[in-house]
Amino acid sequence: MFSKIALAFGFVAALAGSTLAAPLNHRGTIHSFDNWGGFSSLSGFDNFYGSDNFCGIIQDQTIVQQQETLVCHSISIEIVQQRLLVLREMAKRIITEQICEVETQTVVFHQFLASSSRFSSDLLRVSGHHVGYDSAIVGHFGDLVDESGSLTTTDFGFSGLDAGHNTVVVSGSNWNDATSPFSVRNAYNAAQMATFF
Repeated sequence: MFSKIALAFGFVAALAGSTLAAPLNHRGTIHSFDNWGGFSSLSGFDNFYGSDNFCGIIQDQTIVQQQETLVCHSISIEIVQQRLLVLREMAKRIITEQICEVETQTVVFHQFLASSSRFSSDLLRVSGHHVGYDSAIVGHFGDLVDESGSLTTTDFGFSGLDAGHNTVVVSGSNWNDATSPFSVRNAYNAAQMATFF
């Protein structure tokens, strides 16, 4: 029981940290992390999303028309969870293997967490963005490791501001304008409550 409480507290603390670290540009405050705390490993940090855009909340979206319409296919939830766990562990590997300063690890992790959690508002259809993914950025997934299994250090040539410029929308979901806003909000609330137990 204690471990579940500790895990829940850790998750909430991480989530709260990402919220607090987000820029407050609507209040006129600009947060910069370039060389924050004197750490040279944070040099150029703001170039990715911008000094007033910590987690990529300012983002344009361009829908890319596919030759063939992509349609979702429901598979076993465990298969989906396995793949998402691989992505989570890969993020941890990248952060711990390619950053040595623990302060920079912390800032980068919270940027990752905050930018990833923004997808939730897309799923709730409250962000103004379509539910989709950037096909050009996803296309680099196979470039994360080389033939030996080591992490690559190649510059992929994009920044966080490029995310969304090649958005692919997958059709076939059960979204219903009349009922889904309520049912999806219920699902969101239930998932949020589960983090506390």
